[in-house]
Amino acid sequence: MRIRQHEGLTFDDVLLMPHRSPVQSRRDTSTATELVPGISLAIPIISANMDTVTESEMAITMARAGGLGVIHRFMSAERQAAEVRRVKRAENLVVEKPFTVGPDLTVDAARVRMVEWDTGGLLVTDSDNRLLGILTTRDVLFADDGVALVRDLMTPRDRLITAPPGTTLTEARAILHRARVEKLPLIDEEGRVRGLITSKDIVKRQQFPEATKDRKGRLRVAAAVGVKAGEQERAGLLVEAGVDVLVLDIAHGHSDNAIEMTRRLCQEFAAVPLIAGNVATGDGVRDLVEAGATAIKVGVGPGSICVTRVVTGFGVPQLTAIMESAAAAREAGVPIIADGGIRASGDVVKALAAGAQSVMIGSLFAGTRESPGRIVQRHGRRYKVTRGMASLSATMSRQDNADLDWNSIVPEGVEAMVPYRGSVNELLMQLVGGVRSGLSYCGAYTIAELQANAEFIKMSPAGVSESKPHDVELV
Repeated sequence: MRIRQHEGLTFDDVLLMPHRSPVQSRRDTSTATELVPGISLAIPIISANMDTVTESEMAITMARAGGLGVIHRFMSAERQAAEVRRVKRAENLVVEKPFTVGPDLTVDAARVRMVEWDTGGLLVTDSDNRLLGILTTRDVLFADDGVALVRDLMTPRDRLITAPPGTTLTEARAILHRARVEKLPLIDEEGRVRGLITSKDIVKRQQFPEATKDRKGRLRVAAAVGVKAGEQERAGLLVEAGVDVLVLDIAHGHSDNAIEMTRRLCQEFAAVPLIAGNVATGDGVRDLVEAGATAIKVGVGPGSICVTRVVTGFGVPQLTAIMESAAAAREAGVPIIADGGIRASGDVVKALAAGAQSVMIGSLFAGTRESPGRIVQRHGRRYKVTRGMASLSATMSRQDNADLDWNSIVPEGVEAMVPYRGSVNELLMQLVGGVRSGLSYCGAYTIAELQANAEFIKMSPAGVSESKPHDVELV
């Protein structure tokens, strides 16, 4: 038994010392950061892989804002892969494999495909993938005869505007504008479909210039896997679906199970970056990096709905965990992600200043429109339900726990309600604005400069009270 001689600190224990600043406007600062080597984010914020936080809708919104979403693993592997595909198809430079149907499909069946694939248009092709026409929502909207065939309602090939493979976005934009159409099929010399460019994708590029995208212009997305049997197969389906980053996520990432799974995933899927965690010490960082992880997630017990520290007595206050982990990560040349404990933009700034390259947020995002949590009404106000992934209800909902002895479960999370907050975009605007202001107070234009210049000062409970609104009646 031994006792560490230094205190463990968390966000409310410290403030950052203001520095002389050359920053004229917070708009002059950059919040760009490195997620993993080779993948950058315009904002240092990631949505958590919780079943009440991140599925495809949240991941799409996060990526468009310049961050990233991590799709949770508490669903079937097939459904999780489908969620990844939904994100990857949300935007494209060129849709390489557009949705197609045959000409003899019925209208009712075509409607089902449109809903299932979340698309407003289907290319109609023959058995050799030659373009025959296009069927859009307008064609089937008021069609009363559900057994009518697609060939009878589609716009035929001779009335379509097409272009050859290799057409640039600038050229496509001009063609779409000139022809006043929304979809431009790319057809080779033999009439086979080689891709599709849509006006929607071009508009989205202009609307979200800082979106997190891959080289093909598709939104980036991460997805979580665990350490139990079958998780390598899950990872394989996710990689096949186009996932950009795998996240190995268990409560105690500094364990033989996590280290061995990290090693196996990195060997089998070497082309896909792996974020591993969660850990709270430098030793945890070093062991996961040695196993092949390209980034490390830090945080044991700081989440608002996590009771690991209460149940087990283990954990490290989050600011100290970030600092110790960051020191080891710098030696290894890998980024860290601070996961948990973020309640306001000031906490994001402190986490970044302590050495994190990005932060993961759960409960704060659980109250937004894009999260999959349920909306409930209480005393005239709207809330959304959230829960820790080690809570009793989350454990009971998992498909792989059918044979568990429920009396033996010791939950390390709780189920709770958070206020409904509207769109996550509004929340991101406040968080990123606070980070930019924090950079300016430090005299820093970038997160790297913030980390180089940051100076923390401990404060007393009175200092915490002084930091918040006081001696006034809020309106």
